[in-house]
Amino acid sequence: MDELPIIQKTYDLIQWYVPILNHLPRDHKMVLGDRIIRNLYEFLEILILARYSAQKHDLLRSLNPKLSILRYQTRLLMDFKLISVERYEYIAKQIDSIGKELGGWINQQSPKPAKTT
Repeated sequence: MDELPIIQKTYDLIQWYVPILNHLPRDHKMVLGDRIIRNLYEFLEILILARYSAQKHDLLRSLNPKLSILRYQTRLLMDFKLISVERYEYIAKQIDSIGKELGGWINQQSPKPAKTT
């Protein structure tokens, strides 16, 4: 099955990121790590739902705040010195790439103004 690039990028990020989150110290894994994992899975689920939905726009727009939360949660991991700066930079690039794809998809789905003649 041909996947949309944003779905594949999100899937790849989850596959790369979750094992790192699962190895956080227990006190951070149980709160921040689990929240990030839950957010990533929910993000992927909404992308898949949007792919098959006739009303994509609202679903896609709901993902922008989730992506912003993910950025801040990831930055917290770096600030707490739970991931290296290099890992943070890699994750941030992946999130930015997903964000650009999301923005493009939202713009594509935005209602077009009616032409007046």
